Amino acid sequence: MTRPTRRIRRLAAASAFTTITALALTACGPSIDGGGADTSSRLQAPTGDDPKGTITIWDRSGDLYDVFDGVIADFNKKYPDIKVNHQAVDIDAKLQNTLITGSDVPDGVFLDDAMVGAYSKYLYDLSDVLKPYVDDIAPQKVDVNTVDGGIYGVPYDLNPGLLYYNATALSAAGIDAGKIETYDDLLAAARQYKQAVPDSKPIHLEQGAFLGQLQLEMFASQLGTSIADEKGQLRLDSPEYKKILSMLDGIQKDGLGDRSEYLGPSDIADLTGGKEVFYPWAIWYSFAPQQLLGANNTDWRAMPLPAFEKGGPRSGAMGGSSFVLPKDGKNADLAWLFYKFLMYDEKGYSAVWGPSSVYPDGLNTSIPAYTPAADPAKPLFGKVAALGGQDLWSVATKAGQEIPRGTPIPPWWNGSTEYLGNDLQKMYDGDLSPDQVIENATTDIQKNLVDRQ
Repeated sequence: MTRPTRRIRRLAAASAFTTITALALTACGPSIDGGGADTSSRLQAPTGDDPKGTITIWDRSGDLYDVFDGVIADFNKKYPDIKVNHQAVDIDAKLQNTLITGSDVPDGVFLDDAMVGAYSKYLYDLSDVLKPYVDDIAPQKVDVNTVDGGIYGVPYDLNPGLLYYNATALSAAGIDAGKIETYDDLLAAARQYKQAVPDSKPIHLEQGAFLGQLQLEMFASQLGTSIADEKGQLRLDSPEYKKILSMLDGIQKDGLGDRSEYLGPSDIADLTGGKEVFYPWAIWYSFAPQQLLGANNTDWRAMPLPAFEKGGPRSGAMGGSSFVLPKDGKNADLAWLFYKFLMYDEKGYSAVWGPSSVYPDGLNTSIPAYTPAADPAKPLFGKVAALGGQDLWSVATKAGQEIPRGTPIPPWWNGSTEYLGNDLQKMYDGDLSPDQVIENATTDIQKNLVDRQ
């Protein structure tokens, strides 16, 4: 169960590299280049009843590599003449040069959604092969993979934001978590808890610049916005971001925010000590009670995020990945069949998210982006013992249905954490107001990232 922490550490460590990568690729040619209108770049599925060949698939080492590797045998029952050369690769280090040189290009690659736009000129537009499925894929995932009308990634996971809460500690303080429907309700509950436990800081506020911005973008997604629009133009200066930043600033000023690094030592100490009892985060926080908060800790539960306004959306996207097919791959059409099996064949997606040798109870740190696979009434993974036997599948899939539509993630997103992410931390320090965060980050991102494209 190491995927969430390994992946986030890798993302944070790679953020500077990714910024350089994105700018370098942009210098080689426009990363958002109207590929959707170029029919020659559109992948077509293989013809014939007996496709043959070898495909090279790149995944990162770790648990997901093992999960995907375990599905190959089932894939070969359907396609016996397609050999899968499955490689564990440092994608951040190798993919850029491989695509630019066109040498030994893989047929399929597991890629963070944040990089799809940056690499799109090297990738197949998948609009035609995805056409039978696109209406049944979470709209937010289609949107983040869409560049100028072309769809450049096969959506993999959906990472709905949830509110994790310490049910035992709240109950002891006389708080009914079931009554939390809005952020006003959450703040009222946090104040009540702080009265009962004076040394507590009930709500998690992320201390790291990278993950702090990712958490901010989860709230923005919930309000149907993001740092940039579909053309990559900044839109931080908006009522939505002012609302979110004002809320976060108030949480910190009122002593309700536990500023700590995601699952770092101080974070875990406050979580296990009952000082931090609300964790607004993506589904993959479920890793913490399962592995880090004590073998007998079954205090935590999950619910949808509170709404900003009563009746509003109760989830937002926080992170995500997809599969891309490079145009220089020799057998990208056959690789499409592999991803089609993984994502859109019941045997495939059941093997990915269902019980396996890697995850005996199923992969419960994300849900499928394909909505028929994410049926709340048909769980692919089991109830989570560390959440008191809660049916996390039902909670997460229903929350996933409420995520508003999105936009492509700009290729400079990781680099923007140097500005917006750091300014957010300065706001928590009391050095900047919400309006100053917006003003400063907008100016710096525009000058140092957007204009450099």
